[in-house]
Amino acid sequence: MPTPAHAPPLPGPAPAEGPRPPAEAAALRGAGPGLRYGLLGLPLAFVALPLYVLLPNHYAAAFGMPLGLLGGLLLATRLVDAVADPWIGRAVDRLFARSPRRAWAVAALAAFVLGAAFTGLFFPPVQGQNPLLAWAAAMLVLAYLGYSTVGVIHNAWGARLGGDAPGRARVVAWREGAALIGVVVASVLPSLAGLQAMTAVFLLALALGIGLLARAPQPQAPRGGPVAAVPLGLPWQVPAFRRLMLVFVLNGIASALPATLVLFFIRDRLQAPAWEPAFLAAYFLAGALSIPAWVRAVARYGLARAWQASMGLAIAAFSGAALLGAGDTTAFLIVCLASGLALGADLTLPAALLAGLIRRAGHGDRAEGAYFGWWAFATKLNLALAAGLALPLLGLLGYAPGAREPAALGALTLAYCLLPCLLKLLAAAALQRLIRLDENPAP
Repeated sequence: MPTPAHAPPLPGPAPAEGPRPPAEAAALRGAGPGLRYGLLGLPLAFVALPLYVLLPNHYAAAFGMPLGLLGGLLLATRLVDAVADPWIGRAVDRLFARSPRRAWAVAALAAFVLGAAFTGLFFPPVQGQNPLLAWAAAMLVLAYLGYSTVGVIHNAWGARLGGDAPGRARVVAWREGAALIGVVVASVLPSLAGLQAMTAVFLLALALGIGLLARAPQPQAPRGGPVAAVPLGLPWQVPAFRRLMLVFVLNGIASALPATLVLFFIRDRLQAPAWEPAFLAAYFLAGALSIPAWVRAVARYGLARAWQASMGLAIAAFSGAALLGAGDTTAFLIVCLASGLALGADLTLPAALLAGLIRRAGHGDRAEGAYFGWWAFATKLNLALAAGLALPLLGLLGYAPGAREPAALGALTLAYCLLPCLLKLLAAAALQRLIRLDENPAP
């Protein structure tokens, strides 16, 4: 891992010498401070499911919009969003250099834009295909940019709280635990209460999350005074960041592949569509409930080793899933629980590892936004690559939804179970080179 002497220098005054003040991350030991910081993760996770799952169906059913147009629209607007993330991260660093209150004010403004755009998407004031398409494009761009701005500020805020490995894991655990609850709520609320109730709950959660963030533990002010704009490519000049991103992308694609294909596997391989809610609930709840255990594992084994262990658990789970067939619902429920446990680590440990890397590179309190901007870009790239790999591969191998032929189901099993295992193995091997980044390696 590069030390500050080997890391690319930041523009502006050098950090002051001497020990860093006591870490604010310790303040998140209590439920109150942790909730004030982490709750914003709930509406940020909540918003993703309606935009990707509900919106295309809603526009097709309610307004007669062709699915091809909707798919192209979602892809184009998402690309705009992904390209903007590094630039957003660079701007966030300049906000924090002025004061955390300035960063919070921009997050509040971005949250207002996100809430207004989300509402406008599901309740458009225009009619006709072309006006509706233009309206949806504008609202999607605003929603994505608002979401990315709030998300990068929230991530950078947590990274700037500092702390040791368990402390950083605790910060991320509050954020991602709330995010998992948001996913569960978003998955059941629209069908139970309708779009209006869903929108009202989202807006309320977003306002509450932003309001509580203003009262959360605040990051340290930059040592040595304000700095000039951080170069956009600064993180890529740090060798450890490049290696960590390789692990993150390999592991992220491995996790996104099953998420993309799980409904196909349940309906065609297991032939158990009625079990979909139980399987999904088991997966997400296991992920949420496992987060405290992963934080404790970090204190004993370190961030990188704990993350490796979760990869091994996921490989075991999906290897077992490859042996299942029609009617094996109980066994697949166990697979969902085991892979959900691994999900808790995927959501908690990588960002905590990145936060430590930033400080060891000498860029703490100055460049977290730049790093997390690229991190957000990679997260979206993982999802796009997973869909881009899995769906064409299945088509080439002869699978189509509803297929029952052994060859087609074998292709589905390959893409859903075995390809993720291979990618997880590659990620675990790449992570082995990063064990030295962890300040608490296993003895």
